[in-house]
Amino acid sequence: MRLRLTPRDDSYFEMFADSANNLVIAARLLVELISEGADRDAIAEKMRACEHAGDERTHAIMRRLNESFVTPFDREDIYRLASSLDDVMDSMEAAVDLVGLYSLDRLPKGIIDQIEVLERAAELTAEAMPRLRSMKDLTRYWIEINQLENQADQIYRRLLAKLFSGDYDALTVLKLKDVIEELEAAADAFEHVANTVESIAVKES
Repeated sequence: MRLRLTPRDDSYFEMFADSANNLVIAARLLVELISEGADRDAIAEKMRACEHAGDERTHAIMRRLNESFVTPFDREDIYRLASSLDDVMDSMEAAVDLVGLYSLDRLPKGIIDQIEVLERAAELTAEAMPRLRSMKDLTRYWIEINQLENQADQIYRRLLAKLFSGDYDALTVLKLKDVIEELEAAADAFEHVANTVESIAVKES
């Protein structure tokens, strides 16, 4: 274990955990969105509140980074981790917003599979963030996130194939494609979070 001769600012761990917990809330709002009889306007409002809260947490991390002399790990990794968590939130919020803006009453069944992957990824990420403090028991986390991202890629390709099968008119295809791509971007961003955590763990080992 590396011996530290200077104090470090451990508040980052709590802020990363808060950001990840916010993603769990957002992912569950996505689940609500595809539920029968969902109040999509209310869900969109809640998602915007989540996105705003996520932005505040990200800005807080960046401010702390600018003010801190000693950080728990590389400043570049702190920036990457905060940015990737924020990217997940932005993509999930964008997907919900587009469903409302495009007035999409019916969504392909495959979107349920996308959202289930995101919900699981959010839960795993929230469970992993507190372990950054000790850098223990993280390997399974990034392995499972990478597996989920591979699963998300397969779901995304099947959805695209369904969209271009001729079952939808051209305008609907374009609208649904935008939503599906934002959900895929969220899955990619979760993998970026996991890859950053892996990089941090390797450096700190």
